[in-house]
Order: sequence, then structure tokens, then C-alpha cells
Amino acid sequence: MKKLVLIFTLVASSSAWAQGDINAGKLKAATCVACHGSDGNATITQYPKLAGQHADYIVKQLADYKLAFTTEGTQGRNNAIMAGMAAGLSATDMADLGAYFSSLPISPNTTPENVIAIAEPLYRFGDPERGIAACISCHGPRGNGTSLAGFPKISGQNAEYMALQLQEFRAGSRHNDLNRMMQSVAAKLTDNEITALSAYVGGLH
Repeated sequence: MKKLVLIFTLVASSSAWAQGDINAGKLKAATCVACHGSDGNATITQYPKLAGQHADYIVKQLADYKLAFTTEGTQGRNNAIMAGMAAGLSATDMADLGAYFSSLPISPNTTPENVIAIAEPLYRFGDPERGIAACISCHGPRGNGTSLAGFPKISGQNAEYMALQLQEFRAGSRHNDLNRMMQSVAAKLTDNEITALSAYVGGLH
């Protein structure tokens, strides 16, 4: 029963975002270029690639950044740069930006051979003894996530950005994940595991 309630909640929250306009989003994305690249593929690796990301996920993150700004960080997702960027965005602006970036192709990435031994078992099977859920259960075998459930695409993502997010989830400084799922997983990961997983997902396709 709890699983059914969770599914219905996810569907309802996902469908709440309005459909955006790609062309309008392209115009509004001019201020995003410095960090996220002209094509949504950030070359500064501490920032995420937005190209190909699920539109609903982008909208939720923007809304969470704005929420953090309006609640002085007590809610939402805290980031000094993005809080300022999102503060003036309307729901329509967010939907347009989500539509635009989701329409762009993500640039290719690879998985370094030296991380596979550590990362692949964790990604595919988790670690039941430590209570670590498998990444594949939410993000899928190819790292594409699912828009309907609100799980982001992580395949092809910048490894440095991924590591920073896992570290923030582990520290509790990022806490906008559904039911603390990512915080629960990241809290049990070692530094080496975070580094390996962050690099591993880049080459999933």
C-alpha cells in the first residue's frame, strides 16, 4: 500500500509542472550560458550538464532554488549562485527553460576503467549489508532515470558535479530529495565510492 501511495504522489507531483515552450526557453537561457554552456553541456565540470535532462526535473530544481531563496535556506535546495538566478523566475520561465534544455542532446562521456570494480556492483546491486540501495533501481540500467517519478538522468553527467552532489547529500546540506532517498544512500558511501560512482555514471548509455 505504501508503494502505491508513493507512486500516486510521484505522478501527481510530476504532472503539476506546466509544459514549456522550447523557443521561449532558448531566449531565457542566455543567462545560463556562462556556467552551463551554450548548448547545455557545461564544460566547467563542477556545474551540471542540463542538456537532455528531464524537463520536470529541471523545473523542480529551479523551484527548489527559489524556495531556498525565499525561506532563507530552511527549505528547498541551497546554492548561492542558483538562488539568485532562480529568485526572479516565474513558473512559466521555469517550464520554458526545462523544455529547452531537455530538447538538447547531451555531450558524450566515458567511464574510466579503474572505477568499474568499485562502482559497478554498487550501481547494479547496492550493498544490502550496509543498507545501500542499488542506483539502478531509480536511475535505470542506462542512467536515464524516469521523468514520471522525478528521478534525473545521470548518464553522461560531469563526474565532479556528481561527486559534489553526493557529498552534499551525505552531509545533509542538500536535502531536496524525495523521502531522503539520496541522503540515506550517500550517508553510507565512502569518499572512494563517491569518486568511483560519480565517474562511472558518465559512460552509461
